[in-house]
Amino acid sequence: MEDRDPQLGQRLEKAIMSLLERRGDTASICPSDAARTVYEGDDDGWRALMEPARRAAWRLVNDGEVEVTQGGRPVEEAQARGPVRIRRARR
Repeated sequence: MEDRDPQLGQRLEKAIMSLLERRGDTASICPSDAARTVYEGDDDGWRALMEPARRAAWRLVNDGEVEVTQGGRPVEEAQARGPVRIRRARR
């Protein structure tokens, strides 16, 4: 998917940061929120953007911008299994 749209990763990163900014400092989002924001259709095609959205979140983790959590606790990419949430990095 990202190989067909080189800008997709950047659009997803921007969507993640914008959604978090709008929801406040203590809020978290699901990667699907970013996928739905970026998807340009009215069907469930946003699902194809879930893995690219997760990859975008992990890039933002590496940049120190966000944390990916499970059960309210930060999780490392290698240990993440199942549903995750994204929140602003705690400083």
